[in-house]
Amino acid sequence: MTELSPVETYLQDFHQRQPGATSALFGKLRARSSVAEYASSYAALVECVPDTQAPLTVLDLACGDGHLLKLLADRQHPSLRLIGVDMSQGELDVARATLPGHVVLLKERAQALSVETGSVDCVLSHMAMMLMDDIEQVIKEIGRVLRPQGQFATVVGRTFLLGEANQALLKVLVPILKEDASGLHFGDARTRTETGMTELLARDFTNLQFEDLDLDWQPLPDELWDSLTETYDIDRLSEPAKARLREDALDALSHLQQSDGKIRTGWGVRLIRAQVK
Repeated sequence: MTELSPVETYLQDFHQRQPGATSALFGKLRARSSVAEYASSYAALVECVPDTQAPLTVLDLACGDGHLLKLLADRQHPSLRLIGVDMSQGELDVARATLPGHVVLLKERAQALSVETGSVDCVLSHMAMMLMDDIEQVIKEIGRVLRPQGQFATVVGRTFLLGEANQALLKVLVPILKEDASGLHFGDARTRTETGMTELLARDFTNLQFEDLDLDWQPLPDELWDSLTETYDIDRLSEPAKARLREDALDALSHLQQSDGKIRTGWGVRLIRAQVK
């Protein structure tokens, strides 16, 4: 791979230390929109892939620990060819240990894929596009590897937490981030809005569809905090700042606890589908 940017260097370090963090966070939470329900946000992407016995090649971009690839492999279609790409060796090591041997895993950047032009039927990506450098080059690569009329589907972040917990947490988190966190800027802001993604995809893709998904979750305060420590913003804080944030966050969230002590919240994501021209 070429030399990594500061953001890529941090992401590679994070996923070396905490492989599987993304699937642990999202893999077991049901996803719902105004039109459908899915077993998870990963399952929403699986449903974008035709369930057919015909030959089909699927590429998972930023595949992480292989959670999405495993769901696809579980279909057990002999003509289904699966390829996973990630720049984290730690994630790829976990994926290799859990996936069938026929799944191809490549340590590469999304901006420079070795995959043959026009060789892929579906490109999928889960919670990664909004983190990537040079997103226009990434989208060019996706379009290059797809066959004509090939499908692209991605899940990206939409909001941090759902419900009142979001504002309660941000009120205490933002000041601490300004004081303590390193000045890394993740990805391209256009990936976080429908307008921005339409702008990015319109040249090479058609039939754009957007589906906002809520991943409902009712954790105890300590469960919520433990999950938050595995997010990039909080991971980058110093230990004293984390300790201060934990105290402030638990205090800010305490009034949102239900009679059983749990907090009604979750994660907001967006499913985007498009077809290459």
